Amino acid sequence: MNTINRVAVIGLGYIGLPTAAILATNGIEVIGVDVNQSTVDAVNAGEVPFVEPDLGVHVAGAVSQGHLRASTSTPQAEAYIVAVPTPFKEDRSADLSYIEAAARGIAPQLQGGELLILESTSPPGATEHMANYILDLRPDLSIDGAGSKPAILVAHCPERVLPGRVMIELVTNDRIVGGMTAEAAEAAKNLYAVFCQGEILTTDAVTAEMAKLVENSYRDVNIAFANELSVISEKLGIDVWELIRLANHHPRVNILQPGPGVGGHCIAVDPWFIVAAAPEESRLIRTAREVNDAKPEWVFQQVVSALKGLPATAEVSVLGLAFKANIDDLRESPAIEIAAHLSEALQDRRINVAEPHVEVLPKQLAGRSNVELVSIEDSVKRSEVVVVLVDHDDVKAIAPELLAGKTVIDTRGALTLETISTAVAV
Repeated sequence: MNTINRVAVIGLGYIGLPTAAILATNGIEVIGVDVNQSTVDAVNAGEVPFVEPDLGVHVAGAVSQGHLRASTSTPQAEAYIVAVPTPFKEDRSADLSYIEAAARGIAPQLQGGELLILESTSPPGATEHMANYILDLRPDLSIDGAGSKPAILVAHCPERVLPGRVMIELVTNDRIVGGMTAEAAEAAKNLYAVFCQGEILTTDAVTAEMAKLVENSYRDVNIAFANELSVISEKLGIDVWELIRLANHHPRVNILQPGPGVGGHCIAVDPWFIVAAAPEESRLIRTAREVNDAKPEWVFQQVVSALKGLPATAEVSVLGLAFKANIDDLRESPAIEIAAHLSEALQDRRINVAEPHVEVLPKQLAGRSNVELVSIEDSVKRSEVVVVLVDHDDVKAIAPELLAGKTVIDTRGALTLETISTAVAV
């Protein structure tokens, strides 16, 4: 395949827009496609509609140089990168409707010879599903040139970047590229080599899909171990942070830190794709997911216990809504689940929510009469019980005197015992 000069990136979210920007920064003409007109308008103005360090500089530069623009319609291009959501349904199977919608936009533009890359985290077989969906719409095309039909090159390349470090890790991390054909894998590898300085490893599409799920399931299992330790430690009257610190002095032990649950669009979702694909065989993966999914309810019960004996007017401070520190990403956040549960169960108490990275409450909390979005300082001052759900730098910087006399439930180990008067480590 010849050098690719024009790429369409379908989906301008937390992965699609950084990918579009890094390609455009490296001189490729990129058209970003998104169903959200406000996102399209922001990108065309050289702006970023969410928080991600260094992304704004790349987007502004690429747009000003004419290498990046956005649209709500899918254009003709030499390569298409699909980076749309793949949430799970109520039965925890993957919802591929966004991928299918992207495919419907791409299919009419194809002439044969184009490279199609699915970046969305997907269950095994999703890349083949996308390819077959397109071929159903375009029976004049093929995957391998069979029957003398023009071929399209279809591959899967899962993202594996950390929010808050996306623009760094897009360049430095190794990548896995799985092609439905060897030619597709090689073409995708060559495209990512435009910006990727890490090793680019090629395999088949299904193995590439599974690799991403396995990476996140490995993390989920280890987080579940830490979360289970925190529950056990609370029952036994042990400081879990001290316990983990001591245990990690063993040369072959590296226990992760517990939290209020697991959020984000990857670790909280991907293991269920494996469970759905092999339900009888994935017992450990399922159990880990159940442990982590149960943690928000356990944290809620800790707050309820802390409120016993306090006046009916006692208020609760909820510090943080994002799924991890120092970002505005709220996807699958256990903090939102906990805040919503507190609001529903404690309707006579005010819930003072502080999230320094958002300006409005998410839809799960918006409109609730007993929930207000306030500053960290106001949230703590108003409240008798303080619940730390995200270890933002702003939360870690809380002045010790602000917490004097309050009950603090620190689910992230963000505050030292010297900082708080009463600590419940969960």
